[in-house]
Amino acid sequence: MAEPEPPAPPSEVTVLLQQLGGGDAKVANELARLVYDELHRIADRAMRGERPDHTLQPTLLVSDAFLKLVGHRDAHWQNRAQFYAVAAQAIRRILVDHARARQRVKRNFGLRVTLDDSIAEAPEPALDVLAIDEALARLEAAAPRQAQIVELRYFGGLDIDATAEALGISPATVKRDWTFARAFMLRELQASR
Repeated sequence: MAEPEPPAPPSEVTVLLQQLGGGDAKVANELARLVYDELHRIADRAMRGERPDHTLQPTLLVSDAFLKLVGHRDAHWQNRAQFYAVAAQAIRRILVDHARARQRVKRNFGLRVTLDDSIAEAPEPALDVLAIDEALARLEAAAPRQAQIVELRYFGGLDIDATAEALGISPATVKRDWTFARAFMLRELQASR
């Protein structure tokens, strides 16, 4: 297995992002090569809380997100941090859409009943991406910046400094908002159970 390439210098990714608006397929291919590992890491992180039988794979998630990102010809990319922030949003939307589609199928056809005693010993189910999305929507209504921070940190896997750069705020503000947002989300998720 080949060792992953080190992350590209921010300036190289930023230059390609700025050239992307011209619709040059070569630029999109070069950008994909440079950002793929980071997007895959973001997708892996976003899927960690998913149930083990999740049918969407990180590679497909990355491909769908990348196509959505480069498909917007009128997008004006400012820098690498903004690109990864928007990628985190795209990944979240794809996961939520996938969960909603799966829930519709389950609701219509997937009723199962079991009399197996081992169900009582089953581990706590993974966090439901739809419950997280709904809690995040409530946070967004109350505190939009804190909701962006949750999206970037939870779905995007960005650290404090990268989140601060993406939002144009100080790391201290991100830390403070992250503390508030985590408490809000925890309360909302516990209330929805």
